[in-house]
Amino acid sequence: MADNTSNRGFASMDSDKQREIASMGGKASGGNFAKDHERASKEGKKGAEAQPTEAKRRGGEHSHQND
Repeated sequence: MADNTSNRGFASMDSDKQREIASMGGKASGGNFAKDHERASKEGKKGAEAQPTEAKRRGGEHSHQND
């Protein structure tokens, strides 16, 4: 019987290799915002500006739905 499992891809790698690759991605992205609140605020505002106006309006309506 033929073995249909693949030896390719992230999921088939050993866990140490997965951790190494994931770490590189985190470093390349600039890390998280936990220690840089000013940067987090700036990036959050940039993301909000990128949203269409209609999406912002609907989001605001839904956020006050239970008031």
